Amino acid sequence: MHADDERKGKLPSRASDAARLDRRPLGCEPVAGGTPAEGEESVAATLHELLGRQLLAVLATQHQGAPYGNLVAFWASDDLTRLVFATTRATRKFANLLAEPRVALVIDSRSNRLTDFHDAIAVTATGTCHEALDTERESLAALYLGKHPQLTDFVASPTCALVTVEVDTYYLVSRFQHVVELHLKT
Repeated sequence: MHADDERKGKLPSRASDAARLDRRPLGCEPVAGGTPAEGEESVAATLHELLGRQLLAVLATQHQGAPYGNLVAFWASDDLTRLVFATTRATRKFANLLAEPRVALVIDSRSNRLTDFHDAIAVTATGTCHEALDTERESLAALYLGKHPQLTDFVASPTCALVTVEVDTYYLVSRFQHVVELHLKT
């Protein structure tokens, strides 16, 4: 990234049409205790339910090798290829995104009870982020605010960036150790 871009506090943008949500083929592969019987459709259905129900995710960024975590309100595209969140540009989180656009988001269903060890599920989504600008921002802001209408003033602020994560892989963990990977392919 060019030094002037960092001083302006902008993530690199990607020209795209946010109204077009490409359907990418999904690849599902069990790991660490997963079973081949767990199909791609079942995993996608579980992800849709979890991502639709939960409001917050933990965003993991890094700067100079040091990890950093934040809670963010997020929206997920129907095809699971994108996660979107809003942040003020004058934050450590945004500075970390400028330095390293590869991120992870963790979303889970825990209730903070002992039953979570068997019943809770968690997903880690890994990918690369960019700031949504112009028509992409407008389209995604409408979708994001459909899930988070209480953030309308925040998103409308000129200091607010709408960040899109292009998801590469989902790691879905259930029953505390059952892990399934879902790879999104272009």
